[in-house]
Amino acid sequence: MRLHITKHAKTFFLISLVLIVVGMGFLFTKGLNYGIDFQGGTIVNIELGKEFTTEEVRTITDKYDKNAVITYGGEQKTQAIVSTKLDLSEEVRKAMFADFQTTYQLEDSALLSIDKVSPAVGGEMARQSLWATIFVVICMLIYITIRFELWFGVAAILCLLHDVLIMLSVYAIMQIEVNTPFIAAILTILGYSINDTIVVFDRIRENRKSYGKYDYVTLVDDSITQTLRRSINTTLTTLIAITTLYIFGVADIRDFALPLIVGFVGGAYSSIFIASPLWYKLQEAADKRKKNKIDTKPGKKTGYKKQKA
Repeated sequence: MRLHITKHAKTFFLISLVLIVVGMGFLFTKGLNYGIDFQGGTIVNIELGKEFTTEEVRTITDKYDKNAVITYGGEQKTQAIVSTKLDLSEEVRKAMFADFQTTYQLEDSALLSIDKVSPAVGGEMARQSLWATIFVVICMLIYITIRFELWFGVAAILCLLHDVLIMLSVYAIMQIEVNTPFIAAILTILGYSINDTIVVFDRIRENRKSYGKYDYVTLVDDSITQTLRRSINTTLTTLIAITTLYIFGVADIRDFALPLIVGFVGGAYSSIFIASPLWYKLQEAADKRKKNKIDTKPGKKTGYKKQKA
């Protein structure tokens, strides 16, 4: 059974375009919810000496920052790590620790560390991450162009851009916090998505000699159909593992797993419904330009007979 993906290509393109436009609207109006890694702030690590719940700690931290993030630390999870985007002064830090001492009967040594994250460091990290992403994309474009051809490479890179924009859109719309694990997840997703796309492109290249020179619609639809089961199985098994980590993992693991879940779903969608139809559109347009260029050459026969008056 052949899937008619190219027939509905405009619909798939429109779905992605609407989501990206809405996401970019949120991005430019509300911006991303940058975490402490990029915005700067204060991280306080306190040894409580016993198990605790984040709700217990929040009764203390809410006095200083209701948006503070509470996570567990230490092998026995007896350390409370308080992360706030506020630049807490020394007086505020002392007051907060004094509240912890009163509530949990702590010694002065229970205050393990206080780290201040500078916004300048976060900005530098963001710039380095952007350049790393650009470098990866350029290398992928060169590799795919050499292994396949230019239009395969252009289609693949546009799909990677699609995946990144989809992730940014989801994070902007839902105001999910963006921290360092988000950048690592972006690079991981780019590698996963391009691998899935190359599998389909490789099948198109193998099948191309068995189809008519310009029969791109049948070629693309058959190639997608033949690789669909592999794409779905790979995505599902990966999502099961990542979702399990998100549900049962600690906060740091969840920060890494969430963008992976969003990216893998978006990457699977783009590999199946966007990449190959996009290549077909680009290749078809290139063929038309080439044909028009040949037809307009001086002395070129157009193939049409002049009608008698």
